[in-house]
Amino acid sequence: LLLLLLLLSLLLLLIVRGLLAYLVHKRRQIKSIPLGEGWWGAGDKPLSEDDKIYPFQVQTSDQEIEDLHERIDKTRYTDPLEDSCFQYGFNSTYLKKVVHYWRNQFDWKKQVAVLNKYPHFKTKIEGLDVHFIHVRPPHREGQRVLPLMLVHGWPGSFYEFYRILPLLTETQDGLAFEVICPSIPGYGFSEAPHKQGFDSLAAARVFLTLMERLGFSQFYLQGGDWGSLITTNMAQMKPHVKGLHVNMMMSSRGLKVLLSLLIGPYLPFLVGLTREDVRRLFPFFERNVYEILRESGYMHIQATKPDTAGCGVNDSPVGLAAYILEKFSTWTDLKNKDLVDGGLERKFSLDDLLTNVMIYWTTGSIVSSMRFYKENLKTNIDNRVDSRWIFVPSGLAAFPGELMHCPRSWAAIRYRNIRSYTFMPRGGHFAAFEEPKLLASDIVQFVKKVEKC
Repeated sequence: LLLLLLLLSLLLLLIVRGLLAYLVHKRRQIKSIPLGEGWWGAGDKPLSEDDKIYPFQVQTSDQEIEDLHERIDKTRYTDPLEDSCFQYGFNSTYLKKVVHYWRNQFDWKKQVAVLNKYPHFKTKIEGLDVHFIHVRPPHREGQRVLPLMLVHGWPGSFYEFYRILPLLTETQDGLAFEVICPSIPGYGFSEAPHKQGFDSLAAARVFLTLMERLGFSQFYLQGGDWGSLITTNMAQMKPHVKGLHVNMMMSSRGLKVLLSLLIGPYLPFLVGLTREDVRRLFPFFERNVYEILRESGYMHIQATKPDTAGCGVNDSPVGLAAYILEKFSTWTDLKNKDLVDGGLERKFSLDDLLTNVMIYWTTGSIVSSMRFYKENLKTNIDNRVDSRWIFVPSGLAAFPGELMHCPRSWAAIRYRNIRSYTFMPRGGHFAAFEEPKLLASDIVQFVKKVEKC
């Protein structure tokens, strides 16, 4: 009897859902959103803009390093609570060890040389100097080369992709990628917007202009964190994008999701869930409500008063390191909160972690990167023009350590042309940095399906 009632309820809800879907169909059936235009530079927009592309190199100086060391030496620490591990944030006992390494062993000049291993460039778009690296694969007879843009998120940078770049530019079954990795304006070496309103749609438009300026009419996109939203917006603006691959999908809302939550734990097959979905989703409130509330305090601050919180971390290198690296601990694996060192060196080296911190420190970009949250979350995101469907061929990689799991059936509500959906065996939020081989393999397999090769 219970099963019969559930089935009848399901049928009724599906009918209602169908009616609602029809009502929103007119709004979402448009296959592209308008590009629009913007000006984010200082002052008024000039009559013309230099559209040339210029080589760029990361540089440093003895004075920059001396200033860093002086600030580090003046740091005040607060002792952690006994046995608190990372439950209260970055444990200051371990922080002292990281800072000691930073002060006495970390070689920033050496890491600058590592950063310059790949060709860097800048070009002016909508009033901003946009930084990117452009990596071409070694020439091999008979290989097919496809353009691919990789977009980072917060608190990452283009440096997240340095482990995956050699894998993507290698020829695999006759296929290799020509990779473009830009810095989001306001992050790292890309100039920060001077005006309010620079959101993911504006970033998407800027990056589409960049690809056009580089001579690409068709290309692939990949992103995580903010990069997943920016690349999704790019695919919505240009439906002829060859393919979109993301490793972070935001869960949709609606009756289908509600049904999944009610029926999924008991009869998952009725609502399009797999056993792995059930394992990752439930208990739902603990994993998707309480845990998210515990981990998203930074987001509420950055989406409301980023400039206030940013004052401290922009002035203190140790404060900045703690603020950023705590995310590389818990967002890699929430269980890392129970470890005295936050599990940081399980997936990353201190050189890699501190290089990412130094990109923010030396460019003074932490505040402008935090503002990106306010610009994107100041209005109801469901009412934005990009709440429409995505028709570009899409590949989704679901890493088990991601903060929120999005089943394929939920993703399909928005991504209407899913070609691949992979339950990744390990890894978390910073996929390219943590598990470059897994992510590279999934990107290649997705592209092969789209290219039918």
